[in-house]
Amino acid sequence: MKPNLNNKPLIKQGWLRVVLFIIFYFTLLVFASSVLKLTETKAPATADKNITAQTFSYLQFIVNAVISVAAVLLFRKLIDGKSLESMGFTIDKNGSNAGTGFFLGILLLCTGTCILFFSNNLAWTNISFNANDLFIGFGLMVIVAFNEEMIMRGYVLNNLMDSVNKWPALFISALIFALLHIANPGFSVVGACNIFLAGILLGINYIYTKNLWFGIMLHFTWNFFQGPILGYDVSGLKLQSLFEHEVLGSELITGGKFGFEGSLVATILCLIAIAMLAFVYQKKYAAPVENVIPV
Repeated sequence: MKPNLNNKPLIKQGWLRVVLFIIFYFTLLVFASSVLKLTETKAPATADKNITAQTFSYLQFIVNAVISVAAVLLFRKLIDGKSLESMGFTIDKNGSNAGTGFFLGILLLCTGTCILFFSNNLAWTNISFNANDLFIGFGLMVIVAFNEEMIMRGYVLNNLMDSVNKWPALFISALIFALLHIANPGFSVVGACNIFLAGILLGINYIYTKNLWFGIMLHFTWNFFQGPILGYDVSGLKLQSLFEHEVLGSELITGGKFGFEGSLVATILCLIAIAMLAFVYQKKYAAPVENVIPV
């Protein structure tokens, strides 16, 4: 059944819809995580602990994906009175934005890696091709990119823009995005700043176009090349990779245990990318997408 797109939001204030959504969403995530951990502890004693942990890690990704879609669908239709597609899933006339996001993620990771390598802060140690690992890594990164963009840009940023102007909405959503990663292994001050900048970078196209495909493609290639291809930890999480390396020198430069996202090199590259995109989009989309009246 198609939703009635003429329905007014059940809750007028966009910021309040965001607050209630976050509370509801994370309550579900915590509950699901607790159930999975309880199930994992009851695994047979004869089971291989490494295999069991990996299996439950993959299962966690899938469960989180299901919860994300269900929570967004529920709030978008019942609270917002809008369709899921209205968050920005249409690809029509947005192919160039999707392509920009796709190649920008690759460019940033490869540029940063070259900087670390030629400054003697990174040394390659091995190449290990495993089609199964690459396929799993590809699938996981697709799930992460789709889920996090749907949640953070499609729902949170979209609704914040109903209450405040686009730039404050972008900064607030980026701050929430950074806070969501606070429990990741190896989290650092530089890592927090970079996740915040990444939130701005991922959302800067959205505040002009209200389309998700730039962010989805950038998020995917950033994570996929960072982890399964180049061998960095992804926000502190270790994945099997095609290339293996070791980082040398200061963690401020290399990112240390948090991965490339904890590096000052990533900070500089993100700032440059944000400045360039802001300049281009401001010229291209000179007229605002909407007139926002704070409530």
